[in-house]
Amino acid sequence: MIVRRSAAGSFVASACLALLLAGCAQTPMGPTVQVMPGPGKSFDAFQADQANCKGYAAGQVQGQADAANQQAVGAGVLGTVLGAGLGAAIGGAAGNAGAGAAIGAASGAGMGAAYGANGSSYAQMSIQQQYDNAFSQCMYARGEQVPGFAPLTPIAAPPPPATAAGPDSLVRATQSELIRLGYLQGGADGYMGPRTHGAIASFEQANGLPADGSPSPSLLARMQSTPTGAPPPPAAAPTASAPSNWVAPAGSAGAASPPAASAPAAAPSSGWVAPAKTP
Repeated sequence: MIVRRSAAGSFVASACLALLLAGCAQTPMGPTVQVMPGPGKSFDAFQADQANCKGYAAGQVQGQADAANQQAVGAGVLGTVLGAGLGAAIGGAAGNAGAGAAIGAASGAGMGAAYGANGSSYAQMSIQQQYDNAFSQCMYARGEQVPGFAPLTPIAAPPPPATAAGPDSLVRATQSELIRLGYLQGGADGYMGPRTHGAIASFEQANGLPADGSPSPSLLARMQSTPTGAPPPPAAAPTASAPSNWVAPAGSAGAASPPAASAPAAAPSSGWVAPAKTP
């Protein structure tokens, strides 16, 4: 009778241990989400991303499986102890505390193993979900196609900031000639400003050119051909021409003067004698 009870207890304990070990949580071997290569990604690049993201996901759930298994083992041990104590109490009341303790321990171990296996199963599901989330995030960040997420749209880099234009060689040469000719004071910096614009317009007006105040190669050549200190060409005075049939009014300053009296004819130079005055 004792042998049978011992064998039954060993069988129950072995079954409980097998059930407990079968329900142990473990680190996922891989993802359960289907990820496809992203646009423009070669299969070799996809495989490299997949390997890197598997390692990243495993690192995110590292240690969680061991913690879940330890919790399951603790539940099994606690169930065994509680079952043994309860069985001993019941067996003692019946006059056989040892048999009651053995039966209670086996029953408690079975219940604890079932509870631990159930807890490990839930822990395994949670670990797998965390693993899949980490794997999907990693693959999506690398440009792969993940179910439920739109493909990444490449963002064009912003254009470089515009740089200020440097000094202009034509403006600098024009300023040098304006300084030489006395139209501009200061130095030639190569930057167009209101003073340079006004000096160019003054030169153009003084030399009978269209005064637009803008530098040009032809204007620079004209300045370079102008000698230093040369006065600007005088402006022609405007004249009014009278109509051809116009007659000045009498008494005006422009009226024609009356003809002067003719002078007496000169006397002959020789042989001429003035006649005597008749009384």
